[in-house]
Amino acid sequence: MLMPRQKTPDLILPLLGGGTFDLSKDGSERGTVVCFYRGLHCPLCATYLAELETQTPKFVERGVKTVAISTDGEERTQAMAEKISAKELRFGYDLSLSTAKEWGLYISTSRGKSSIGLEEPALFSEPGLFMVTPQQTLYYGSVQTMPFVRPHFSELVGALDFAITNEYPARGEYEGAV
Repeated sequence: MLMPRQKTPDLILPLLGGGTFDLSKDGSERGTVVCFYRGLHCPLCATYLAELETQTPKFVERGVKTVAISTDGEERTQAMAEKISAKELRFGYDLSLSTAKEWGLYISTSRGKSSIGLEEPALFSEPGLFMVTPQQTLYYGSVQTMPFVRPHFSELVGALDFAITNEYPARGEYEGAV
């Protein structure tokens, strides 16, 4: 399990359009929002990523970068970026299942074609949303077993405003006896 205020696993992936996403060298003032999504086959992911696309400039205004990542390959990732008309949001691809597990993501097996008629990969990760500090420590994390009921990016922007104003620390860091 990832722990707040502790280093997250490394995350190095190819980016659409060229280059490499390297979380340890992302270079943002206040951190990076890392959004793991299920893949092109998931219609809820498209809606969710469209919201992140519209909120990305608000994150950038606050010194936070964004990236969307899945186990899909380049072709399917490109199709997702086109589907949501992405211009601001960066897309990483080829997330390994072992790295997904390091991040605490749940792994699902294919059920064949999804509700939009696209074949699900044999194995893929379920959603996760993380805010990682510039020092690559966990500030916020949410993982899900299902594609439904995800955190809203507008609420995360508002929470970020509160956290910046009040120098609010990452919470959930206690590991002692209870």
